[in-house]
Amino acid sequence: MKIAVPTRNFYVDEHFGHCEFYSIYSISADNQIEKEELMKSPQGCGCKSDIAYTLADMGVDTMLAGNMGQGAVNKITEAGIKVYRGLSGKVRETGRIVLTRTSGRLQV
Repeated sequence: MKIAVPTRNFYVDEHFGHCEFYSIYSISADNQIEKEELMKSPQGCGCKSDIAYTLADMGVDTMLAGNMGQGAVNKITEAGIKVYRGLSGKVRETGRIVLTRTSGRLQV
């Protein structure tokens, strides 16, 4: 599993389209973080950008986000990425909590 999280100051950004970076985590079969990457967000990374396909090309299959409009959700899901909204807090802690509580089996 490869997870992307819209990030600002190491926290889940409350607005997907305005994030500074994407924290990208490669997750092992036993739900451990194998690799971390930080990708600078292109300007205007909302529903009118190609960020969804950029992330998909990187192998991202899951997005954990704060607030995200339906247009952005549609664009991300069209690229084959599952979206989970309504998250907040420090990026790394949020990812660990989600993986722990779901045993790595995220459900929409």
